[in-house]
Amino acid sequence: MSPKKQTQKASKGFTDEERAAMRERVRELKAEARAKKDRDAGEKEVLAAIAKMPEPDRSMAKRLHAIIKASAPELAPKTWYGMPAYANEDKIVCYFRPAYKFRDRYATFGFNDKANLDEGAMWPTAFALKELTAAVEARIIALVKKSVVYRGL
Repeated sequence: MSPKKQTQKASKGFTDEERAAMRERVRELKAEARAKKDRDAGEKEVLAAIAKMPEPDRSMAKRLHAIIKASAPELAPKTWYGMPAYANEDKIVCYFRPAYKFRDRYATFGFNDKANLDEGAMWPTAFALKELTAAVEARIIALVKKSVVYRGL
């Protein structure tokens, strides 16, 4: 048996969750092409994705959506691999990954490289979320506001 065939047999391929995320991303890319002309279409996609989430992810996602809209209205809501995300100039800046999506023990609020969060040689780009307290919300607001200072990377 050739090494290539052995590798293919040893690999189980993508999980059901990964395949579903990829299918969702293809659907999103098609929707993005239509939504570039209409910001409201992106928001409808995000709200529909949030509505499908089980609790407590749904409540956290709703609150995060409100926080991001209020603290960084220039970010355009859109879905990204089926998750709520927010973009600046068509580049994802931040996103919410619900715990149920990949059977994680906590939800994640993360930032991509287009976020302006640089602090020296190392800084956090994703945060575990168990609940949204007043202190957590204040930190998220500060991070989101800092992230939208676009540096043209």
